[in-house]
Amino acid sequence: MPASLHRRRLLQTSLALGGVAGLEACANIAPTTIGAYRPTIAPIRARTDRIFDITVCLRPFRAQGPLLDTETIGSTLIVHNYGHGGSGWSLSWGSGTIAVKKAMTNSPRAIAVIGCGALGLTAAILAQKAGAKVTIYAREQLPQTRSSRATGSFTPDSRIALADKAAPDFPVLWEEMARTSFKTFRSYLGLPGNPVQWIDRYVVADHEPAQNNDTPPPDMPDSLDFADYYRRIADLTPRRRLLPGGSTPFGNRTVWRSENLMFNIADYGHTLMTDFLLAGGTFEYRDFHAPDELARLKEKVVINCTGYGARQLWKDDTVTPVRGQIAWLIPQPEVTYGLYYRHINVLSRTDGICVQSLEGGDMRGYGDTNETPDRAEADHGVNTIAPLFAGFGARPATA
Repeated sequence: MPASLHRRRLLQTSLALGGVAGLEACANIAPTTIGAYRPTIAPIRARTDRIFDITVCLRPFRAQGPLLDTETIGSTLIVHNYGHGGSGWSLSWGSGTIAVKKAMTNSPRAIAVIGCGALGLTAAILAQKAGAKVTIYAREQLPQTRSSRATGSFTPDSRIALADKAAPDFPVLWEEMARTSFKTFRSYLGLPGNPVQWIDRYVVADHEPAQNNDTPPPDMPDSLDFADYYRRIADLTPRRRLLPGGSTPFGNRTVWRSENLMFNIADYGHTLMTDFLLAGGTFEYRDFHAPDELARLKEKVVINCTGYGARQLWKDDTVTPVRGQIAWLIPQPEVTYGLYYRHINVLSRTDGICVQSLEGGDMRGYGDTNETPDRAEADHGVNTIAPLFAGFGARPATA
């Protein structure tokens, strides 16, 4: 292991980023490999009086896919890195690698990064590794950004583009970004606080499976043809498995299991910001109102990672908001899985259990700029999953 990684882990521990949690390696091993693998499924206390927060995020969707172009304002090179829809965290390292390569064309000694969300932090760290001194300019740090309100699943093609609007070579570029990001996430597995980890995910249905036993029922159809590229990286994650009837505590329902990569965003974001600052990075609060203000910065190379904010700052109406809401249940350390039931997505994180309604498919929230929390939507999500845990005691899931 490189000495720099040893130092980083030691420093992170000393900064109390979280208790050391064991990496759940067994969750990555297919049942056919070890036979007796029986994960414990603890019940979620799905009650509306346990909702302690409701957050809303506007995802910056572009029909053409993320903007990774460059332009010049005066003597300043601007490298754009925004418009990733619901895939910002998932594609951040791959997208940042492309942006930083363009930014380093003339080997600048200093680079400015605009924005402190998922794309901004990762681009800043990559620029440091490329040898530049980096300053992040933003009006808010990560906990206040829209990136912090994401669910935290590895979903690299979630609302990433429209199939008929993306450039012909975009699928290849997307695959490069997805694979680069996935490989980088591996270096965050097992760090204090479990910033990145593998978890089991269960898809639960009230009816019998179709002939293809490994395929759950489809979601509600979308009126837009969102790009679906995940098959290009199907080799990266285990295949979904249909579990034997009655082998889980979900009663007589049909259950599929997969293993998913996820991010504990509070710990992961803290880890990224700590890495950035320990490497000599600086943060400066700044609110930009027009592109020409970037040309007044002392840095003459700027990576623009403003996400949904690019719509206003750059007057870029190709950025379409897609509203998403999460109801937060009080965290339960014993709940270490995610599930999907009746169009409700659930993900257990160290800082809370996310409950998100996906009724309406990927079109839900499309074009909606309303960031006001909807309590009725939150209650509906929790009440929908509650019957799954009626009379439910923690017990093994076989197979």
